[in-house]
Amino acid sequence: MRPGLLFLALWAVLVVETGMIKAQRPGSTAAIASAVRSYRTAHEAAIVKELVDLLSIPNIASDEQNIRRNADLLKAMLVRRGMRVQFFEIEHWGPTVYAELPAAGAARTLIFYAHYDGQPTDPKAWTGSGPFEPALRTNLIEAGGTLLPFPPAGTPYQDDWRIYARSSSDDKSPIVAMLTAIDALGTQNIPRAVNLKVILDSEEENSSPHLERALNAHRERIRGDVLISADGPVHPSGRPLVFYGNRGVLGFHLTVYGPARGLHSGHYGNWAPNPAMRLAQLLASMKDASGHVPIDGFYADVVPLTARERTALEAMPFHDAELMRELQFGEAEGGGRKLVELISEPSLNVRGLRSAYVGKESQNVVPDRAEASFDVRLVKDMEPDPQFERIAAHIPKQGFYIVRDREPTSEERRSHAHVVRLDYTGGYPATRTSMDLPVSVAIARVLDLAFGGDVVKAPTLGGSVPMHLFARLGLPVIGVPVVNYDNSQHSHNENLRLGHFWRGVETYSVLLSALKW
Repeated sequence: MRPGLLFLALWAVLVVETGMIKAQRPGSTAAIASAVRSYRTAHEAAIVKELVDLLSIPNIASDEQNIRRNADLLKAMLVRRGMRVQFFEIEHWGPTVYAELPAAGAARTLIFYAHYDGQPTDPKAWTGSGPFEPALRTNLIEAGGTLLPFPPAGTPYQDDWRIYARSSSDDKSPIVAMLTAIDALGTQNIPRAVNLKVILDSEEENSSPHLERALNAHRERIRGDVLISADGPVHPSGRPLVFYGNRGVLGFHLTVYGPARGLHSGHYGNWAPNPAMRLAQLLASMKDASGHVPIDGFYADVVPLTARERTALEAMPFHDAELMRELQFGEAEGGGRKLVELISEPSLNVRGLRSAYVGKESQNVVPDRAEASFDVRLVKDMEPDPQFERIAAHIPKQGFYIVRDREPTSEERRSHAHVVRLDYTGGYPATRTSMDLPVSVAIARVLDLAFGGDVVKAPTLGGSVPMHLFARLGLPVIGVPVVNYDNSQHSHNENLRLGHFWRGVETYSVLLSALKW
């Protein structure tokens, strides 16, 4: 070969090899995910044990003693990763757990938010194990998943295996996924690109009534460039999800009164007013068959989506038909519109009903009262108090006399045909971060690179987390959930699919090591 051609050939080989090396360099997002995956497969048993130990501690927000046990264990877990930890104490409640982990040379700070309290439980409703007795199953219970012992070290965990326990998805597993990401990056000698701060909320399931006070008392600590919320599930398609807003929420209770005591339905039926029937009639006036809420002004404060947000909604996978089949109902609310569209509107939900007894405990009585509990989801620029007052104003128009936050007197019950007690439990507004911010674009881009462009971008998640508190501090708030959508959070048999958990470790590893803007 002539010298000139030989030089060109060698130069071509060098270019190709350099390109391959560059494509596989340790700093690339795909290479990071791969390296972290190697760490995880070698340490699965230890990772799961740390999660199981945390899940074994009861974590109802009002259970001060056990919440403190959770906080103490979390502190030990954070300290083990070299983090500086401080408790933001809340009298008679568990502390907000705060931690810092600087990164050499990092110019940006990422704040990671999750909560370590869980919803109240009904142990009798759980299948095969208690809510604080973590159990491993081969699959979903509904898919025939059977119990199996946690395997010894060296035995691979299957992606479809599930861990059943309260807070297995909401939110203890994302916390462990983040800590495992720190371990993996350190062991694999992958530098972190951002400083990390961690805020673990002790009362999110109780609407975080004291979090604002705790944050305001430590405002200098809560400085950063972006807050990542770990709360919520990935998209029902199973694809990774980034979301840019959370709906707000408010809660209230209604109690409708009948006779002063339960009465024999044979002797008094058709004469004594039945509060369950009257409550049903009131509820029917608050929502029509298509799911529209006809309360005056209910939709008045809704801010239209931006062009970017509408485009994002149109690009999201349409999974409604599959969900309906899985959840076994034949017609959805919303007049045929997509679930992702309806999440961008406020909602009114009856979350519970009670009056006398049913089933084997049923009695032939006219009940003395009937109760309903509600949650209302709010969207951007809607405030809880005005929205609640619109609902309160609707009730007298249906012929009811209202008493607020107390039992009606005997005279009030005798003097009015329809009496209802209305209790407002408070709430908080929604948060929505612009999808056009440089950090918003950067987070979506780095995760797309890590997972082959498979990430779903959603303007708003349906659930509620008190992210408005951080937005008020000037922080962009962006959600990066990692758990499976079919996790039964807030209900019995809450579970975590391990394949999602493993991908969550990779997700947080990539954010810590490759996020730049």
